[in-house]
Amino acid sequence: MVGNPEEEIYDKVVDLTEYAKRQRWWNRLFGKNCGPVAEKYSVGTQIAIGGLSGWCVGYLFQKVGKVAATSVGGGLLLLQIANNTGYIQVDWKRVEKDVNKAKKQLKKGTNQSTQFVKQNIVITSGFIGGFLLGLAS
Repeated sequence: MVGNPEEEIYDKVVDLTEYAKRQRWWNRLFGKNCGPVAEKYSVGTQIAIGGLSGWCVGYLFQKVGKVAATSVGGGLLLLQIANNTGYIQVDWKRVEKDVNKAKKQLKKGTNQSTQFVKQNIVITSGFIGGFLLGLAS
């Protein structure tokens, strides 16, 4: 059975965090314990760090999101008009194939995010709260 070459390449990618932990310069710079934040900071500090960084990201997301949504929506509208008037032709089967490939890659990356959230639940909850406040401001 022959596998998908892109999936094989993805599976062979080295986890850079594990690689970096084994390097001497990394250990000198960050110390041997560069694991979850929960092991290094108090709960109050974690919530403050998460909340502040979440607020900054939420505020920027609010400002940049409007421009990005307008740009992407306008671009899609222009592409659809050009497609309907005959200026361009879209290969919808290829688009569907590419979207399915992107879905598979996103599913593989989700496991790492879930593991980070579980290991750093306090800072993550602070980030989410700060992000929501940043969106509202």
